[in-house]
Amino acid sequence: IADRREGIGVCGWILVSLSFLLVLITFPISFWACIKVIREYERAVVFRLGRILSKKAKGPGMILVLPCTDTFIKVDLRTVTCKIPPQEILTRDAVTAQVDGVVSYRIHSAVSAVANVADVHSATLLLAQTTLRNVLGTHSLAQLLAGREEIAHSIQATLNSATERWGVHVALVEIKDIRIPVAMQRAMAAEAEAARETKAKVVAAEGEKNASKALQKASMVLAESPAGLPLRYLQTLTAVAAQNNSTIVFPLPIDMFGSLGRKSTGG
Repeated sequence: IADRREGIGVCGWILVSLSFLLVLITFPISFWACIKVIREYERAVVFRLGRILSKKAKGPGMILVLPCTDTFIKVDLRTVTCKIPPQEILTRDAVTAQVDGVVSYRIHSAVSAVANVADVHSATLLLAQTTLRNVLGTHSLAQLLAGREEIAHSIQATLNSATERWGVHVALVEIKDIRIPVAMQRAMAAEAEAARETKAKVVAAEGEKNASKALQKASMVLAESPAGLPLRYLQTLTAVAAQNNSTIVFPLPIDMFGSLGRKSTGG
């Protein structure tokens, strides 16, 4: 709002004086028409002969409004939370997505909200939609899915810089939902499944490698102790008998298999 030094002029003061005189003549009936009550969460911007009466809004409490010369507009200072409709965007990597969100804002300067913009709520919502599309269009789909908080803070800072002259402070911006085409969802699911299978195969191969190394070391230990292999054989039979009670096991001497192998080789 421009800082105007000139007043309302001689004619204006004459009209204001006549208005005061009318109030005094019709007192106390006019008293009830001139007194307005402003709630705690409201402020009143008073216009006298079309000019804002003060750079600071009136209220809360009772204010005096002169008939014929004064008008006022109430401004609600409570936080407003509105939903941003789904916006069709094209990400930096050429993926089409629908994104919606929530924006919360409040008016901190009632005079600026009345004098600098026609409809502050509609203007803030439209600006939030445009800023959401512009900011999200500069990010890839992976960045959009992984960095919601950083993107929301960026949108909030951009909105605050634009709405400051309107007397509006954006308190919160949240990205609610990101919807991508079904074909893209299937492609992402297939990619994730292939990555998991690859990782599972690598883990299984590492396990086989470690198991083979452990078996090699175990065979070396058993080779150094001839009595170790029969003991291991008896331990295995005990484990099988504990798990399968109906299984009948007939142990045979291991040396028998060795002698049979030597005979077959010699024959």
